[in-house]
Formats: sequence, C-alpha cells, structure tokens
Amino acid sequence: MTKEQVRARIEEIGIIPAIRVSAPQDAIFAAETVAHSGIPIVEVTMTIPGAVEVIAELARSNPDVITGAGTVSDLETANRCLDAGAQFLTSTGLDLEIVEFAVKHNLVVFPGALTPTEVMAAEKAGPDFIKIFPCAPVGGPGYIRALKGPFPHLKFIAAGGVNQQTAADFIAAGAVALGIGSELIPQEAIHLRQDHWIGELARRFVAMVHQARAQRPSQH
Repeated sequence: MTKEQVRARIEEIGIIPAIRVSAPQDAIFAAETVAHSGIPIVEVTMTIPGAVEVIAELARSNPDVITGAGTVSDLETANRCLDAGAQFLTSTGLDLEIVEFAVKHNLVVFPGALTPTEVMAAEKAGPDFIKIFPCAPVGGPGYIRALKGPFPHLKFIAAGGVNQQTAADFIAAGAVALGIGSELIPQEAIHLRQDHWIGELARRFVAMVHQARAQRPSQH
C-alpha cells in the first residue's frame, strides 16, 4: 500500500486500535481479532516485548492489515520498525526527528501533541495527522473542538481515554479518527482468548464513528 492509500484508509475507518500487552502472541491474537472484526488497522506499541518482531510477523502474514508502530521514542526504533514493514509511526509526545524521518521515508506519521504550541510545531514538520494525547483528562471532545477553532485544516486523532460513551462526541467535535486501547481490546478478553468479545466492541466503535460522521454538518 502506498503512503496515500494508508492515510486514506486510516481516515476512512477512523479507528486505530492500540495494542499494549505483555507477550508477543497476545499482540498477534489481538491484532488479528480486531482486523477480522472490521478494523484492519493495528498500532503495535513498543512497550510489547519483541514488538518489532510482532510488526514483521503481522506485515508478513496479514498484508491487508495496516500495521504500524506506536510509542516510538527514538530514531533507531523508528528505523527498525520501518525495516520490519511498519506502515505508520506514532509517538506519545512530539519528537520532530521521528516526524522528519517518516516524511523522508514516505511513511505515514502522527506525532503526539497536546498544547497549541506543540500542535503548531508538529504541523511545521509535515505529519499526516496529529494525535492529541492524552485527550480525555484535558477536556475530551471539548478540547478537540477548542483546537479545531484556530486549526480548522488540521487532521486530529483523539487518543487517551476514548471510550464507548465519548467516541461519537470526539468525531462530532472534529476528530478524523480515534486511537483506542483497552476500551476496544480488554486485557481480560486477550487473556481468555475471547475473540467474540473484542469483535463485538470493534463493531460497536465502527458503528459509532459512522453514525457520528453521518450526523456531522458537511465540511467545506
């Protein structure tokens, strides 16, 4: 998939499942389960033991799934993820070197940012999206709405505390996509290998995004 196709697919689906687990086999189970449940995108966080190998395995065995790297904190890790087949990079905070690396290598990137100052600095580096993290503790959908005022042209991904109660509100507030972790992939569901539980949550979140977009006034 080209960078443009990956970017378009992320926007179209509007959900980026973030996988944070303690074992590589748990990560692969979680990734394949959400992918089969209508969200063919996964963010493999670098906090998972053997995360780069997980990305390589998913990229090899599930070529139709957009597999990206999350919690990327340095250039060496970014490079290893690129070599493993990652199709996007995202960081918890704003690291301009990682954004520049991704832009140079034609890789979709969305750095984390929180304040208007960070959003302005991120925008200048040329990312595809800007991830507002952690969103819920600083005002949730209202905070996204406040940022969209001075930055109407920027594509924000809301992450950090997005749940079933707030997902639709974040989309209504102007987020193009949602980063969702344990609210979509509960640890217990992974531990018990209950794919139907994760599948049900995936379908619910997909429906919420569709519904909220349908109700939003048309964007010019």
